[in-house]
Amino acid sequence: MSAADFLLSPSVQKLLQVLYGNPEEPFTTNELAQKTKLDAAEVEGTLAHLVGSGMLSRQAAKEELPETVMLDRGFVFYRELRRIALKSFAAAEPVRAMLRTKFKDSVVRAFVLGEDRNGIVEILVVHGAVTPDETAMNAACQKLSKAIHRHLQVHVISSARFDRLTPRDALATKLAADTAFEIVAPGDTKAHLKPERAGLLHSAKKTLAALSRSARGGA
Repeated sequence: MSAADFLLSPSVQKLLQVLYGNPEEPFTTNELAQKTKLDAAEVEGTLAHLVGSGMLSRQAAKEELPETVMLDRGFVFYRELRRIALKSFAAAEPVRAMLRTKFKDSVVRAFVLGEDRNGIVEILVVHGAVTPDETAMNAACQKLSKAIHRHLQVHVISSARFDRLTPRDALATKLAADTAFEIVAPGDTKAHLKPERAGLLHSAKKTLAALSRSARGGA
């Protein structure tokens, strides 16, 4: 059970997944019911609770426009809840599940680097000996983006490139920020690293030395 499961009901999580993915956009009850696949009556009841708690603000109907709700950035726990959502149901959990199933043979590590004001989530994927197919990765990310109502900005680099990151690299700066956290750790998948060149060179030298000794012994 994640922190989100402890704090928020499934219906609240589904609604916030949509709302956090579109933080500046107002929604009608019917639109949210359609996007979350929840019953309209359940959505209305949950929205009333969220508005009453201060998490959402309600815009009254005007002329032919229906009543809408949207996130209230003035809510005292807005940042904390948004971060909990990012680290669980709104991004981290679905991205982790996608990488650990579709790309378990290539991805060795992955990080959420953060999100911008518009809800775009930045992801860093580190692959091992096998490079994930670019077309498959793009298709999977697009499908997931639609499902979680978030745009994903994904960087894919090799483990060798990851190990060579310096403090001057933009990715290294983002990894060091408080907003970054790991979602796939070494050993979470079946992916393997490429053999180190130094190890191959050492093995080759040992083989040559053995052959040399064998040749001298035969002489």
